[in-house]
Amino acid sequence: MPDLIRRLALWLRLLLAPGTGKRRRTRYRPRPTAVPLARTAPAPEPPPAGLPRHRSPYGLATPLDGTASRLIRPYLLAHERHLAHERETALQKRRRLALVLAADFGIDLDRHLIGAPVGAAA
Repeated sequence: MPDLIRRLALWLRLLLAPGTGKRRRTRYRPRPTAVPLARTAPAPEPPPAGLPRHRSPYGLATPLDGTASRLIRPYLLAHERHLAHERETALQKRRRLALVLAADFGIDLDRHLIGAPVGAAA
């Protein structure tokens, strides 16, 4: 029975209550306005004096000079920087090893690398 009462109340509410406004007719409807036609077309503005006119490179009589501009690929520059950093790191590690060997064990790598005589005793 409660279902029947709920249905009846919903039906009466839909019948007597105002609508939601989705399909409500509005009093004001914008009318399309006619655009007046221009009698004379305005003259095009000349390009600014400082800029040259655009020309296609395909229409030139002389070929383009490829050496005039240097093309640089950023990933190659990054790779070169990375290699230079690795070389510097390896050199620093060798210097550090030579310092540790000389300080801890008394081994001097510089004389060996320079080419000092083997028989020379310190």
